[in-house]
Amino acid sequence: MIEADLHIHSNYSDGSDSIEDLAEKIKKSGIKVFALTDHDTVEGCSEMEKLLPQGFISGVELTCICGDIKCHILGYGIDTRNQELCDLIKKGKILRHQKLETRIKYLKDKWDIELTEEELKWLYSRKSVVKTHLANILVNRRLAENNIEAMKKYLDGCKTGNTRFDGIEAIKIIKQAGGIAVWAHPLGGEGEKHLSEQEFLGRLEKMKTFGIQGLECYYSRYNRKEIEFLVNCARKNDLKITAGSDYHGTNKDIPLGQLHSDI
Repeated sequence: MIEADLHIHSNYSDGSDSIEDLAEKIKKSGIKVFALTDHDTVEGCSEMEKLLPQGFISGVELTCICGDIKCHILGYGIDTRNQELCDLIKKGKILRHQKLETRIKYLKDKWDIELTEEELKWLYSRKSVVKTHLANILVNRRLAENNIEAMKKYLDGCKTGNTRFDGIEAIKIIKQAGGIAVWAHPLGGEGEKHLSEQEFLGRLEKMKTFGIQGLECYYSRYNRKEIEFLVNCARKNDLKITAGSDYHGTNKDIPLGQLHSDI
Protein backbone atom coordinates (compact mmCIF):
# COMPACT_ATOMS: atom_id res chain seq x y z
CA MET A 1 0.00 0.00 0.00
CA ILE A 2 1.22 3.51 -0.88
CA GLU A 3 1.46 5.56 2.32
CA ALA A 4 2.63 8.92 0.92
CA ASP A 5 1.51 11.19 -1.90
CA LEU A 6 3.10 14.63 -2.05
CA HIS A 7 1.42 15.98 -5.20
CA ILE A 8 -2.35 16.42 -4.90
CA HIS A 9 -4.70 19.07 -6.32
CA SER A 10 -8.12 20.26 -5.17
CA ASN A 11 -10.71 22.50 -6.79
CA TYR A 12 -8.86 25.49 -5.36
CA SER A 13 -6.85 25.10 -8.58
CA ASP A 14 -7.57 22.59 -11.36
CA GLY A 15 -8.58 19.52 -9.38
CA SER A 16 -12.23 18.44 -9.32
CA ASP A 17 -12.51 17.55 -5.61
CA SER A 18 -13.46 19.93 -2.85
CA ILE A 19 -11.21 19.90 0.21
CA GLU A 20 -13.87 17.97 2.14
CA ASP A 21 -14.20 15.29 -0.56
CA LEU A 22 -10.44 15.09 -0.99
CA ALA A 23 -9.91 14.63 2.76
CA GLU A 24 -12.38 11.73 2.79
CA LYS A 25 -10.67 10.06 -0.18
CA ILE A 26 -7.24 10.42 1.42
CA LYS A 27 -8.51 8.83 4.65
CA LYS A 28 -10.05 5.91 2.77
CA SER A 29 -6.93 5.43 0.60
CA GLY A 30 -4.67 4.60 3.54
CA ILE A 31 -2.25 7.41 2.65
CA LYS A 32 -0.60 8.58 5.87
CA VAL A 33 1.54 11.49 4.63
CA PHE A 34 0.33 13.89 1.95
CA ALA A 35 0.71 17.40 0.60
CA LEU A 36 -1.85 19.69 -0.98
CA THR A 37 -0.05 21.34 -3.90
CA ASP A 38 -2.55 23.46 -5.78
CA HIS A 39 -1.31 25.56 -8.68
CA ASP A 40 -0.19 29.02 -7.58
CA THR A 41 -2.44 29.15 -4.52
CA VAL A 42 -2.29 28.02 -0.89
CA GLU A 43 -5.88 28.87 -0.02
CA GLY A 44 -6.92 25.26 0.56
CA CYS A 45 -4.12 24.45 2.99
CA SER A 46 -5.62 25.84 6.19
CA GLU A 47 -8.92 24.11 5.45
CA MET A 48 -7.20 20.78 4.79
CA GLU A 49 -5.06 21.05 7.91
CA LYS A 50 -8.19 21.43 10.04
CA LEU A 51 -9.77 18.33 8.50
CA LEU A 52 -6.67 16.10 8.35
CA PRO A 53 -3.89 17.53 10.53
CA GLN A 54 -2.13 14.18 10.95
CA GLY A 55 0.35 13.66 8.13
CA PHE A 56 -0.52 16.89 6.34
CA ILE A 57 2.23 18.96 4.65
CA SER A 58 1.37 22.43 3.40
CA GLY A 59 2.36 22.85 -0.22
CA VAL A 60 2.05 24.74 -3.49
CA GLU A 61 2.99 24.17 -7.13
CA LEU A 62 4.31 27.34 -8.76
CA THR A 63 4.30 27.77 -12.54
CA CYS A 64 7.78 29.08 -13.29
CA ILE A 65 10.49 29.84 -15.77
CA CYS A 66 14.06 29.45 -14.47
CA GLY A 67 16.34 31.16 -16.96
CA ASP A 68 15.20 29.46 -20.18
CA ILE A 69 13.69 26.40 -18.45
CA LYS A 70 9.91 26.24 -18.17
CA CYS A 71 9.13 24.23 -15.06
CA HIS A 72 6.88 23.73 -12.07
CA ILE A 73 8.33 24.18 -8.60
CA LEU A 74 6.78 22.44 -5.61
CA GLY A 75 7.11 24.12 -2.23
CA TYR A 76 6.77 21.84 0.81
CA GLY A 77 6.35 22.73 4.48
CA ILE A 78 5.79 26.39 3.69
CA ASP A 79 4.36 28.99 6.04
CA THR A 80 1.27 29.85 3.98
CA ARG A 81 0.98 33.21 5.75
CA ASN A 82 4.50 34.32 4.80
CA GLN A 83 4.15 37.82 3.34
CA GLU A 84 6.64 37.36 0.48
CA LEU A 85 4.88 34.15 -0.57
CA CYS A 86 1.45 35.79 -0.36
CA ASP A 87 2.68 38.72 -2.46
CA LEU A 88 4.07 36.33 -5.08
CA ILE A 89 0.80 34.39 -5.26
CA LYS A 90 -1.15 37.65 -5.57
CA LYS A 91 1.05 38.62 -8.51
CA GLY A 92 0.46 35.19 -10.02
CA LYS A 93 -3.30 35.63 -9.79
CA ILE A 94 -3.04 38.77 -11.88
CA LEU A 95 -0.88 36.94 -14.45
CA ARG A 96 -3.38 34.07 -14.62
CA HIS A 97 -6.24 36.51 -15.19
CA GLN A 98 -4.34 38.07 -18.08
CA LYS A 99 -3.72 34.63 -19.57
CA LEU A 100 -7.40 33.72 -19.18
CA GLU A 101 -8.54 36.84 -21.01
CA THR A 102 -6.12 36.11 -23.86
CA ARG A 103 -7.45 32.55 -24.19
CA ILE A 104 -11.09 33.65 -24.09
CA LYS A 105 -10.40 36.10 -26.92
CA TYR A 106 -8.49 33.41 -28.84
CA LEU A 107 -11.42 30.99 -28.66
CA LYS A 108 -13.72 33.66 -30.09
CA ASP A 109 -11.36 34.94 -32.79
CA LYS A 110 -9.88 31.62 -33.91
CA TRP A 111 -12.72 29.14 -33.30
CA ASP A 112 -15.81 31.38 -33.10
CA ILE A 113 -16.48 29.97 -29.62
CA GLU A 114 -18.03 32.62 -27.39
CA LEU A 115 -18.45 31.82 -23.72
CA THR A 116 -21.79 32.37 -22.05
CA GLU A 117 -22.31 34.65 -19.09
CA GLU A 118 -22.74 31.59 -16.88
CA GLU A 119 -19.50 30.03 -18.13
CA LEU A 120 -17.59 33.26 -17.57
CA LYS A 121 -19.03 33.62 -14.07
CA TRP A 122 -17.84 30.10 -13.25
CA LEU A 123 -14.34 30.80 -14.61
CA TYR A 124 -13.96 34.05 -12.70
CA SER A 125 -15.07 32.35 -9.47
CA ARG A 126 -12.08 29.96 -9.54
CA LYS A 127 -9.35 30.60 -6.96
CA SER A 128 -6.63 29.75 -9.49
CA VAL A 129 -7.95 29.45 -13.04
CA VAL A 130 -5.92 27.35 -15.50
CA LYS A 131 -6.24 25.95 -19.02
CA THR A 132 -8.02 22.87 -17.70
CA HIS A 133 -11.00 24.99 -16.64
CA LEU A 134 -11.51 26.25 -20.19
CA ALA A 135 -11.02 22.70 -21.47
CA ASN A 136 -13.78 21.51 -19.11
CA ILE A 137 -16.19 23.97 -20.70
CA LEU A 138 -15.29 22.72 -24.19
CA VAL A 139 -15.79 19.11 -23.09
CA ASN A 140 -19.14 20.00 -21.53
CA ARG A 141 -20.14 21.50 -24.88
CA ARG A 142 -19.12 18.19 -26.50
CA LEU A 143 -16.46 19.89 -28.62
CA ALA A 144 -13.89 17.36 -27.40
CA GLU A 145 -13.87 13.95 -25.74
CA ASN A 146 -11.60 14.95 -22.85
CA ASN A 147 -9.48 17.75 -21.41
CA ILE A 148 -6.28 16.75 -23.18
CA GLU A 149 -7.98 16.70 -26.58
CA ALA A 150 -9.69 20.04 -25.89
CA MET A 151 -6.42 21.72 -24.89
CA LYS A 152 -4.46 20.35 -27.83
CA LYS A 153 -7.10 21.25 -30.42
CA TYR A 154 -8.46 24.57 -29.19
CA LEU A 155 -5.99 26.13 -26.75
CA ASP A 156 -2.40 25.04 -27.35
CA GLY A 157 -2.08 27.38 -30.33
CA CYS A 158 -2.85 30.43 -28.21
CA LYS A 159 0.19 32.61 -27.53
CA THR A 160 -0.17 34.06 -24.04
CA GLY A 161 3.32 35.49 -23.61
CA ASN A 162 5.34 34.94 -20.45
CA THR A 163 2.92 34.77 -17.54
CA ARG A 164 5.08 32.48 -15.40
CA PHE A 165 6.80 33.31 -12.13
CA ASP A 166 10.52 33.97 -12.13
CA GLY A 167 11.61 30.55 -10.90
CA ILE A 168 14.74 31.83 -9.20
CA GLU A 169 12.62 34.25 -7.16
CA ALA A 170 10.06 31.50 -6.48
CA ILE A 171 12.70 29.12 -5.12
CA LYS A 172 14.11 31.87 -2.92
CA ILE A 173 10.67 32.76 -1.53
CA ILE A 174 9.78 29.11 -0.84
CA LYS A 175 12.93 28.88 1.26
CA GLN A 176 12.17 32.18 3.01
CA ALA A 177 8.75 30.76 3.86
CA GLY A 178 10.46 27.86 5.63
CA GLY A 179 9.87 25.41 2.79
CA ILE A 180 11.76 23.04 0.53
CA ALA A 181 11.82 23.75 -3.23
CA VAL A 182 11.42 20.64 -5.41
CA TRP A 183 11.43 20.38 -9.20
CA ALA A 184 8.07 18.82 -10.14
CA HIS A 185 7.94 16.07 -12.82
CA PRO A 186 11.40 17.12 -14.05
CA LEU A 187 11.41 14.88 -17.14
CA GLY A 188 8.14 16.43 -18.33
CA GLY A 189 4.60 16.74 -17.08
CA GLU A 190 1.18 15.72 -18.36
CA GLY A 191 1.06 15.52 -22.16
CA GLU A 192 4.67 16.61 -22.58
CA LYS A 193 7.40 14.72 -24.40
CA HIS A 194 9.81 13.37 -21.80
CA LEU A 195 13.35 14.69 -21.81
CA SER A 196 16.22 12.43 -22.73
CA GLU A 197 18.79 11.74 -20.03
CA GLN A 198 21.27 14.15 -21.62
CA GLU A 199 18.66 16.90 -21.98
CA PHE A 200 17.70 16.50 -18.35
CA LEU A 201 21.28 16.50 -17.05
CA GLY A 202 21.97 19.78 -18.83
CA ARG A 203 18.93 21.36 -17.23
CA LEU A 204 19.73 19.89 -13.83
CA GLU A 205 23.08 21.69 -13.73
CA LYS A 206 21.25 24.98 -14.26
CA MET A 207 18.52 24.21 -11.75
CA LYS A 208 21.13 23.43 -9.09
CA THR A 209 22.63 26.89 -9.54
CA PHE A 210 19.14 28.35 -9.07
CA GLY A 211 18.88 26.65 -5.67
CA ILE A 212 16.58 23.69 -6.30
CA GLN A 213 16.62 21.32 -3.32
CA GLY A 214 14.88 18.20 -4.57
CA LEU A 215 13.50 16.19 -7.48
CA GLU A 216 10.09 14.60 -7.83
CA CYS A 217 11.49 11.21 -8.80
CA TYR A 218 8.43 9.02 -8.28
CA TYR A 219 5.66 10.29 -10.55
CA SER A 220 2.52 8.73 -12.01
CA ARG A 221 3.59 9.26 -15.64
CA TYR A 222 7.14 7.87 -15.23
CA ASN A 223 8.18 4.26 -15.76
CA ARG A 224 10.55 2.38 -13.49
CA LYS A 225 13.59 3.13 -15.66
CA GLU A 226 12.90 6.88 -15.56
CA ILE A 227 12.34 6.76 -11.80
CA GLU A 228 15.58 4.86 -11.21
CA PHE A 229 17.46 7.40 -13.34
CA LEU A 230 16.02 10.34 -11.38
CA VAL A 231 16.67 8.72 -8.01
CA ASN A 232 20.32 8.15 -8.96
CA CYS A 233 20.62 11.77 -10.12
CA ALA A 234 19.14 13.04 -6.86
CA ARG A 235 21.50 10.94 -4.76
CA LYS A 236 24.57 11.94 -6.77
CA ASN A 237 23.68 15.62 -6.41
CA ASP A 238 22.61 15.48 -2.75
CA LEU A 239 19.01 16.43 -3.62
CA LYS A 240 15.90 15.34 -1.78
CA ILE A 241 13.74 12.63 -3.36
CA THR A 242 9.96 13.09 -3.40
CA ALA A 243 6.98 11.15 -4.75
CA GLY A 244 3.64 12.39 -6.03
CA SER A 245 0.75 11.25 -8.15
CA ASP A 246 -0.36 14.66 -9.49
CA TYR A 247 -3.92 13.69 -8.61
CA HIS A 248 -6.61 15.99 -10.10
CA GLY A 249 -9.78 14.00 -9.44
CA THR A 250 -11.84 13.55 -12.61
CA ASN A 251 -9.74 16.11 -14.49
CA LYS A 252 -6.94 13.54 -14.98
CA ASP A 253 -7.03 9.76 -15.04
CA ILE A 254 -4.61 9.42 -12.13
CA PRO A 255 -5.62 7.64 -8.89
CA LEU A 256 -4.47 8.93 -5.51
CA GLY A 257 -1.13 7.35 -4.60
CA GLN A 258 -0.14 6.29 -8.13
CA LEU A 259 3.61 6.91 -8.17
CA HIS A 260 4.70 5.27 -11.44
CA SER A 261 3.19 4.34 -14.82
CA ASP A 262 4.00 0.61 -14.74
CA ILE A 263 0.66 -0.47 -13.31
